[in-house]
Amino acid sequence: MAMANTGRKPGGSRSRRGRHSLNVEINVTPLVDVMLVLMLVFMISASVLAVGIQIDLPKTTAQSLPIQPDPINITIDKEGKVFLQDEEVTIEELAPKLIALAGEGYKERIYVRGDENGNVGPYLKVMASINAAGFSNIGLVTDPVTK
Repeated sequence: MAMANTGRKPGGSRSRRGRHSLNVEINVTPLVDVMLVLMLVFMISASVLAVGIQIDLPKTTAQSLPIQPDPINITIDKEGKVFLQDEEVTIEELAPKLIALAGEGYKERIYVRGDENGNVGPYLKVMASINAAGFSNIGLVTDPVTK
């Protein structure tokens, strides 16, 4: 009986090249895992960081307005400081910056948020400045009453 030559070394071991070949396939599972985790982190942080100024909103039973995708927010804290989006502004700077920021012109809805423990004076000045600038679509932001 004759033995066939299979190209292997004696003893049945494979050649060195076959044992250490490279895997050229791309494994996308770790990439998908990382992307899902990043997506969750950004979704959660976006809802938490929607408005950066901490205030205590007054509680009311008023019906809520429909939420716009990118609203203009004016915030008045309890010390009377005025913020347009997250930037502190003076009453004199408010109207020109609102006009520059309003994408839909004077029809743009403006949300005014204020601390319930603050004075009413800054509210009145902000509302008068918004009205004098020509905006009439103004919403006051409150929290719902919990029973």
